[in-house]
Amino acid sequence: MSNSLIKIIGKSLNTISYISPKYASKKALYLFAKPRQRRVINDQKSFLDSAESLYLKHKHLNIATYLWKGNGKTVLLAHGWESNSGRWQNLISKLQKLEYNIVSLDAPAHGNTSGKQFNAILYSECINVVAKHYNPHIIIGHSVGGMASGFYQKNYENKELEKLVFLGAPSEFTGVFKNYVDMMGYNNKIENGINSLVLERFNKPPSYFSLADFSKEIDTKTLIVHDVFDKVIPFSDAQKIAKNHKNATFISTKGFGHGLRNETVYKHVIDFIQS
Repeated sequence: MSNSLIKIIGKSLNTISYISPKYASKKALYLFAKPRQRRVINDQKSFLDSAESLYLKHKHLNIATYLWKGNGKTVLLAHGWESNSGRWQNLISKLQKLEYNIVSLDAPAHGNTSGKQFNAILYSECINVVAKHYNPHIIIGHSVGGMASGFYQKNYENKELEKLVFLGAPSEFTGVFKNYVDMMGYNNKIENGINSLVLERFNKPPSYFSLADFSKEIDTKTLIVHDVFDKVIPFSDAQKIAKNHKNATFISTKGFGHGLRNETVYKHVIDFIQS
């Protein structure tokens, strides 16, 4: 979305908010939860075609899953915002050489999974459906996929899960919302309206949805990797999570950005899951 379009949308909804604040807030929340269409590109498609594909059902969603069979422990991969399972190709290639059994899912409204709306809570529910089917020993999540993986483990307490990996994961719903409000230039009416809609929809305020707070209740051995210069998710989010998690290893990187698609990062991940 271009800066000029962002300004137009922000100003338009601000104007509407003086007439109908709830409508403007609903529209703003809808736009926040609607990823831009992110089709699987040709290179990713040929890679994903090498896996066994299976669709699992959750509510109105058909969840696309991919399986690369191996003789070792099962690793479940959860990608981030406006991405898909193809983003894991390099890591999957390394895990295959170590004979891991590898599963990946496309998030709601991403890749080949159906739906038009996305949030970390719904994503965590989808992870639960996939985990019940494939019984992973390890879950690796990037960005909001890491947040959703943490939400999953806090809410469902999978005792069979041995390890978690959070790569560039956000900690706070409030922080994510605040960044969105600032980017769009929304006024206080819309900001307060969004918070009220979250409370109405989930029976909890946005401040409740904190991976840092949830981490206090997660016993699973966890690796947290975050780049100091991440321009998407602040490094301080990882520091909050690590501070509260009693069974976490925290590794900071420099220069790998938010994507963390780097040989050094892959080595950290593999060393952790093999330890």
